[in-house]
Amino acid sequence: MATTDSTTRNLRRRNRSAVLRELLRNGETTRGQLAGALSLSPATVTNVIADLMAEGLAHETGSLPSDGGRPTTTLSIRPEGAFFIGADVGEQGVTVEVLDLALMQRSKVFRDVSSRSVGPTELSEALYAAIDEAVLAAGSPANIYGVGLGMPGIVESSTELDEARTITIYAQSLNWPPTRLDAIYGRADIPIFADNGAKTLATAEAWFGAAKDVTDGVVALLGRGIGLGIISDGRLLQGTASSAGEWGHTKVTLGGPLCNCGSRGCLEAYVGGGGIARRWREAGADPSANEELALTELLAAVSRGDAVATRVLDESVEILGLGLSNLVNLMNPERIVLGGWAGLQLASTHLAEIADATRGFSLKRPAAQFDLVPSKIGRDGIALGAALLAVEKLVETPLVKILAASE
Repeated sequence: MATTDSTTRNLRRRNRSAVLRELLRNGETTRGQLAGALSLSPATVTNVIADLMAEGLAHETGSLPSDGGRPTTTLSIRPEGAFFIGADVGEQGVTVEVLDLALMQRSKVFRDVSSRSVGPTELSEALYAAIDEAVLAAGSPANIYGVGLGMPGIVESSTELDEARTITIYAQSLNWPPTRLDAIYGRADIPIFADNGAKTLATAEAWFGAAKDVTDGVVALLGRGIGLGIISDGRLLQGTASSAGEWGHTKVTLGGPLCNCGSRGCLEAYVGGGGIARRWREAGADPSANEELALTELLAAVSRGDAVATRVLDESVEILGLGLSNLVNLMNPERIVLGGWAGLQLASTHLAEIADATRGFSLKRPAAQFDLVPSKIGRDGIALGAALLAVEKLVETPLVKILAASE
């Protein structure tokens, strides 16, 4: 049975989490504004702010004039209070960013992986090198709280009831064997966090981007492959063992082209960046081997009136709309966010057509209840969302012991 002291400590930790999250998401504020936004008493907010200042996570930044009384003190996150590393680990390379506690980027490094069939060893070497370079470029801060990785494939944590969780990567589309995370990046001196890249993008969009304050929505990641982050009742949906969101491997036809996962008829095989380039090539074009550049070339050809390119693009929009309509009918989202390098390119010129195709394949009632928008975070979303995995842990876990005190 919980004691009064433990109940008080738990309440104070919850209040700390709420206040710190509000500061991180919304920036400079006052104690009174925090109390109003979070429905907490002024005394509670004062105590929590004192705790956060003791942890080195918040500080007073200035003052605002008040009506006849003392000036009102403003508060904000202390940027140097903690640092975080976020990495977008993809089949073509890794992007690493170092962020301070205000979630401002202090450095950014990209390491290319040139092999078409990249394995865990190649990615691991690139990741270590990129992290070392990014930390040095950021001034080698000593208080790095954690490293977050946005990974390809399914990222599954063991359900063992111990502190030493085992995280395993199942990257079937890359033809990897099940691979433990510590074989890719394993350091005992710093906490490591990981999730699928589409989910880390969804996390970033929910914190700061197009899905902020969205209760039920989906964040679609279109790159070389396709992934999905599902926001359900304000929380990121993981499924039984974290594989929820493998939307790219839902089927849109029987048979069809062979997908990288080894199956046929997957949505990804048609409208992932690689699938679009392949279909244009099969139609007689000669696009660049680089799939991102190939999509740029396709859109340019469409703008010039190229009939073959226009047909391939129209088919891509229709198939993508079909895939999105399945989400509309299944999930009833209030918002669909389109991200990833391929998603952003398509959204920049054909967002309305994709929305029309999606509504055309959807049931009428849910079709009228969503909007389709491009990612606000952009190309840095996966790395930012990965860093936020570590930030979330800091939000939930005080750096110093919180003492029971009267509220």
